[in-house]
Amino acid sequence: MSDWFRIANEADIASPTILLYPDRIQENLRRMIEGAGNVDRLRPHVKTHKLPQVVRMKLDAGIRKFKTSTIAEAEMTAEAGGEDVLLAFPLVGPNIGRFAKLVKAFPKTRFSAIVDHPVTLRAMSAGFVAEGIDVDVYLDLNVGMERTGILPGPEAESLYREMCSTPGVRAAGFHAYDGQLINQTVEGLQADVETAFAPVWELRDRLTKSGHAVPKVIASGTPTFPRFGDHPDVEVGAGTTVLWDTGQPAACPDLDFLNAAVLLTRVVSTPRPNRICVDLGHKAVSSEMPHPRATFFNVEVTKVIRHSEEHLVLETTRSDWTPGDVLYALPTHICPTMALHQEAWVVRVGRAVEAWPIASRARRMTY
Repeated sequence: MSDWFRIANEADIASPTILLYPDRIQENLRRMIEGAGNVDRLRPHVKTHKLPQVVRMKLDAGIRKFKTSTIAEAEMTAEAGGEDVLLAFPLVGPNIGRFAKLVKAFPKTRFSAIVDHPVTLRAMSAGFVAEGIDVDVYLDLNVGMERTGILPGPEAESLYREMCSTPGVRAAGFHAYDGQLINQTVEGLQADVETAFAPVWELRDRLTKSGHAVPKVIASGTPTFPRFGDHPDVEVGAGTTVLWDTGQPAACPDLDFLNAAVLLTRVVSTPRPNRICVDLGHKAVSSEMPHPRATFFNVEVTKVIRHSEEHLVLETTRSDWTPGDVLYALPTHICPTMALHQEAWVVRVGRAVEAWPIASRARRMTY
C-alpha cells in the first residue's frame, strides 16, 4: 500500500497535476451505494470531480440521479447521460433563462431546481412559462448551514403552498443540506442529524395533512449520508466520497473510503538546508483550509513556511533535495482543488495513461 500512488512514467508528466485512479473510484462507488442502503436513494454530487467520465462510471454502477452546483455541471452531467439532474444552487438573474434553455436542450434528462424566496420563485415562474416548460422545484430548507435555504417554519410552509399553485413550477418536495454537521462520534453525528431534521419532518407532516404533496426529501452531505436509515424515503447525497481527501476523516471518522486523487508536484528550489519550494501554490491546491493543505506521502514536513500563488515552501527533515525531485500529496479538500486544474491524468496499472479535461470547472459550457 505504501507505493500505490506512484507512477512509473512520472518523468513524462508535467507538474503540478492531479492523478486519478479509476479502480479506486469504482470501489468508492460500491461503498457509496452500500452506505446509502439502496442505489435508488443515492444522489451524489458531481462538484467533487466535474468529469463526464466519472458520471459515466456512476451510471455503470446503477446511479441515475445527480446533484450539481452550477449550470455548467448540470450540462456536463446531462451530456454524459445523467437521467435526473438537480441544480442545488439558487437561480437568479440571467441564470434563470440559461437554465430554461438547458432544460429544453436535453429533453431526455429530468432537471430540477431549488428555491428559498418568493421573489425568486416568481422570477423562475416567469422565465419557465416564457420558455414553455414545467420544472420540478424543491423548497430549499436551512437546517443549520446558514448558507441558503429558508428556515422550516411558517414562512417555509407559506412558500411551499405558493409553489404548489405557481405556473411553470412543480412542487417536488424539500432539499436540505446539512454540511455543518461534523462530529467525532457516530452517536453524536446521528443525534445531530435527528435534531437538525426534526423541523423538516414536522413541516412535511403539516403540509401533507393539509393536502399538499411533498413527494421527496433530498438531504445530507458526505458525513451524514449513511445516517438516514430510519428514513428510507429520503434521497441522500455525497460528493467527496468518490475521490476522498484528508479532511473528511475528521468530519466522519467511521466512513471508510479510498483516496483516489493524488497531487503530483516537484521541488523547484532549495532556498536553504532542509527547506524546499514546490510548485503546489494556491492555483494547484485548495487554499481555503488551514495548513496543512496537502499531506505528503514521501516527505516528512515539519513546518509550512509560505504558501503563495505558485509556490509552497516547506521545512522538511531532509537536506539532500534536488530541483526536479517528484513528490506526491493528498489535498485536504479535493472538491475546490479539482476546479483549479484543467485536466487530470488517469493512472492504470501504475502508469499515467490519459488526460481527462475537467470539463465543468468552467462557469459556462454552452448555456
